[in-house]
Amino acid sequence: MSESIVTLKKGEGRTIKAGGAWIYDNEIDRIEGRFKNGDVVEVHDFDGYQMGRGFINQNSKIRIRMLTRNPEQQIDDAYLEKRVRDAWEYRKVVMHAGDLNCCRVIFGEADWLPGLVVDKYADVLVAQCLALGMDRFKEKIVDVLRKVMAEDGIVIKGVYERSDAPVRKKEGLEPYKGFIGPEFDTNVEITENGIRYIVDVVNGQKTGFFLDQKYNRLAMQQVIAGLTGGSGAACRRRDPQKKIKALDCFTHMGTFALNMGLAGACDVTGLDISEFAVAQATANAERNGLSDRVRFRAANVLDELPKLYEAGERVDVLVLDPPAFTKSREATKNAIKGYREINMKGLKLVKDGGYFATCSCSHFMTQDLFTEVIGQAAKAVHKRLRQVEFRTQAPDHPILWASDESYYLKFYIFQVRDEI
Repeated sequence: MSESIVTLKKGEGRTIKAGGAWIYDNEIDRIEGRFKNGDVVEVHDFDGYQMGRGFINQNSKIRIRMLTRNPEQQIDDAYLEKRVRDAWEYRKVVMHAGDLNCCRVIFGEADWLPGLVVDKYADVLVAQCLALGMDRFKEKIVDVLRKVMAEDGIVIKGVYERSDAPVRKKEGLEPYKGFIGPEFDTNVEITENGIRYIVDVVNGQKTGFFLDQKYNRLAMQQVIAGLTGGSGAACRRRDPQKKIKALDCFTHMGTFALNMGLAGACDVTGLDISEFAVAQATANAERNGLSDRVRFRAANVLDELPKLYEAGERVDVLVLDPPAFTKSREATKNAIKGYREINMKGLKLVKDGGYFATCSCSHFMTQDLFTEVIGQAAKAVHKRLRQVEFRTQAPDHPILWASDESYYLKFYIFQVRDEI
């Protein structure tokens, strides 16, 4: 282990002092002692005050990722096991009714294991490591996870690594994916909110599935159930007063669409630009016996929404779940225009008195900024919004205060009224 000491410039380290997890290259005054990239180093303030320990990487603008504020803490097997146990115990507490069939079990900095994500899909773990220092620990951590879960009677049959994000190159690492340990069938069935999906952990987005929207999808089930009485009874009776029409934009694997269909919406369409995603979503509808009311087609949502409006289409419920429009602070200005445009197009399709869900998954699009953009969009298309609720990511993706990157998902549900 390195014995190096990193000393910050006077006046720097404000984020760390507020509880953050990163030290940038321009905050460092000097480094004393020998080290290799990925080693654990001590961090001192300009006056010698000991601020904790973290791993260093001179390839990255994020020069140090903090592991502990205790300068005496050794980063050893006991430390890693404690962090893993704490992370698992937290999920057992916060997930609804022990909902652990599929969940995020390690969320990087928010679990004090910076740069590492581990998702659980039924009896499979999928790991993604985006930091050099943590790359050295990943196999030890998944071994500990196996052991800890086995104590609760959960047997993990295999682990797959999805460290194929291009951002690894900023750490001096090449993108990589492959098995950690024995090979297994990488098409895994999970159950979320009563819906079964096949997750392709090799080819799916991110680690295979977007777990962060789990309870937001459940919230949309509740909206539909309130409108219909639930269970699709209105569909069977063909009751025109409760035959709800819904549109799920950027549907990916059909998640919001299927949740709305399960709750009783009779006519649900999911749109996605990817033919692969549409094929997956269609198979998921068949798997859950919802093909009679939930259908999918490939389309560019930005182009398709105006076409639907001009054709006279109107829906009772519309969900907008776009990909991040910005992944950097510098691109935020253009992202604002994109979010405003897509929300205007979506709002125009919602019937008077209908419901509209919209979200942003970029941490650079802050809650205040996103709220302002939605308000501008509503004003531009002469709609009034009555907020039902504001939500964030599921609690297995905890938000670590002062670590802004851990807070990224903003999710609003509104009732939409025409201006009179």
